[in-house]
This record gives sequence, structure tokens and C-alpha cells, in this order.
Amino acid sequence: MAELEIGQHCEVEHCQQLDFLPFVCDGCSRVFCLQHRSRSAHGCSEVNLKSEEVKPDHHKSFLCSYRGCDGKELVPVLCSFCEKQFCLRHRHQSDHECEKLETPKPRMAVTQQLVKNIVDSKKETTGMKRCKGAKNAETAAKVALMKLKMHACGDKSLPLSERIYFQVFLPKGNKEKSKPVFFCSKWSIGKVIDSAASLANLKNDNNKSTSKKLRLCHPASGEALPLDHTLASWISNKECPLYNGGNVILEYLDNEARFLEDTNLYVE
Repeated sequence: MAELEIGQHCEVEHCQQLDFLPFVCDGCSRVFCLQHRSRSAHGCSEVNLKSEEVKPDHHKSFLCSYRGCDGKELVPVLCSFCEKQFCLRHRHQSDHECEKLETPKPRMAVTQQLVKNIVDSKKETTGMKRCKGAKNAETAAKVALMKLKMHACGDKSLPLSERIYFQVFLPKGNKEKSKPVFFCSKWSIGKVIDSAASLANLKNDNNKSTSKKLRLCHPASGEALPLDHTLASWISNKECPLYNGGNVILEYLDNEARFLEDTNLYVE
């Protein structure tokens, strides 16, 4: 009967198989058969402990230097002004209260208010002029629309129902004074500018930090239309509308400029 003592029984309760070459688990040190030798197969009591062991992190991490923040990044995020390391949440100057963040001086604040007052007064003046000429502009646009439809250039794939036609007056100094063009009513003013610049072969550095930006201006008020507004919103604008068949002006303006000084130099 001595040969029956060879081997050991699997310690899984419902198995108990006699294995002549048993396996000893390196986690719980118990004996198991071939079928239950893995930790998952026998529900090893040590498997959770082993899996929770933190492996050493060989990657260097960069700690945020903002007070009270323990955020870390795998790549360095340096402030180009104070040259300190921050997490993504505190990477901007205002977010980490940068010691080199410039605050507007009182004199500058006064100047800014003065500029605002001048701009607001200009808007009121141009608004009065606009009211006087709105009727005439609408009538002229209706007369010009048919002619524009025959000669205007643009994206031929646009549905006829979405096309808006303009006589686009080009920047001063350009060889060509104006160009008949049609755009999509759903486009943003920014996309309208890009399309017009391409059709008229104009330099367009609106995506660069240059001193001058190409802007689309209202022919009556001279207002530089906001880039994120849609063309349709200005067609339906009750106070200062653009007209299908009417005029618009393209000109290079300084970054802070909100108005074109004299629209008559272009349209007349």
C-alpha cells in the first residue's frame, strides 16, 4: 500500500484529485492539481494582495509648484514667464497667479475707458446715418441682385437657396476695386473672409499674430463684423442688416480696430 501514498491531493474542496506531480502555489503555498494550478482557478487568497502591489514607477513625473496642488504630469509644463513647473490645470499665468503677470496700470485703465467712450459715440453716430440710408440701400441691393447673379463667382456646389450675393469692395491699393461674389448664408464671417480672400487672391494672415487682420466691414456703419457671427444673422439683423445683392468691404485693420474709418472711400 506504500505506492498509494505517492503524490498529493488537490486542495480544491470539490476536486481532491490525486496528482503525482502536484503544483505548489507561490501565493498561498497550497497544493493543487494541473487543472487548478493557476491562482484564478483555485481562487488564491493572495491574488488580490499581489495585484495591489504597486510596481515601481520608472517614469519621472513633474510636480505642480502651485501652492496646495499635488498634481503631476508625465511631461514638463513650464510657464514661459516665471519658468516654474505646473500641472495642466494651473499652466496659464492667471491660474497659478504668476509672479510676472502684468496687471493693467491705472493710467492704462483710464485710456481704455476713453477709447471705449469714443467707440460707443461712433456707434451712435453711424447708427443715425444707417437709419437714414437703410431704405435706399435695400432698394439698390434688389436692383443689383440680378446682375450679381449673372457675374458672381463662388463655390458652385452651394445650393441656390443658400447663396447670398455681394459686391465685395477690396482693400485700398488692390489692383481690382471690387468683385462680385456669392457665399453660403450658413457660413461664419470668418469663413466668408477666407473664401473672399481666396477668390480675390488677397493675403490672409488672420491665423497669425500679425499687426493687420483682414476683416469684413459693414458698408454703412464701417463696423468690422465679428468673426464668429453667421452671415444669415446679419442678413436678418433688424438694426443694421446686410442685403442680398448689396455691398460689403474687405480691409486690413489693426487687431484692436472695430470700425473702418470712412466707408465712402470704397463704395462711392
